[in-house]
Amino acid sequence: MTTKVTVREGEGVERAMKRFKRKVEQAGVLKEVRKREHFVKPSVKRKLKARAAEARARKREKRMTQKGVM
Repeated sequence: MTTKVTVREGEGVERAMKRFKRKVEQAGVLKEVRKREHFVKPSVKRKLKARAAEARARKREKRMTQKGVM
């Protein structure tokens, strides 16, 4: 993943850095780096994935009950 920002004519370096940071954030580069920082065992990945799915289901259930659908 390469993120490039060319400094436009008459543009300050600070403004270009701000655009670069925004592009990096949108591309998810830092998120990917943090994810790959440490090795996570496959069994732990499965547990985290299952926990996240349960949390999404609880959140969905809570939203539905608040709307009065159920």
